[in-house]
Amino acid sequence: MAEKTEKLNTLLDLLVDCLKDIYDSEHQIIKALPKMAKNANAPDLKQAFETHLEETQVHIERLQQIFTHLGVKAERKTCKGTKGLIEEGEEAIKEKMDPDVRDAALINAAQKVEHYEIAGYGTARTFAQQLGYDQVAQILQTTLDEEGATDKKLTQLAESAINWKAMS
Repeated sequence: MAEKTEKLNTLLDLLVDCLKDIYDSEHQIIKALPKMAKNANAPDLKQAFETHLEETQVHIERLQQIFTHLGVKAERKTCKGTKGLIEEGEEAIKEKMDPDVRDAALINAAQKVEHYEIAGYGTARTFAQQLGYDQVAQILQTTLDEEGATDKKLTQLAESAINWKAMS
């Protein structure tokens, strides 16, 4: 099923297009995080996924606020990047492996998604700033900060325990 393509003639058009992509990405992540939490072995990792699920629900609400602020309908544009990264994570879940190694693989998959989101939110924030949408830029920065904190938390979990367990 091909999606209709809209002409992107202005930076505002591009910002809205980016937001639709991010909006879809967050919806995909909402579906993926419970599976990741269910398949995580380490309680701290399970908790990190569950916490990020709650944050992601807030991210979706913020994006809806942004669409309203910009006067456009909150619509999703299939985010193929997130879709592919989530598929990679699902492969790790299906793979036969030691539970500690699976935790390391889940962190790897989750951090790829986080880095992709950080790139998307950072770009959208910059577009919003340059267009003079300071309130939108602030909202995007708040989410960007949370995505960065999640990435750091995953790194901390990997370095402090999970990777060590996966090595043994």
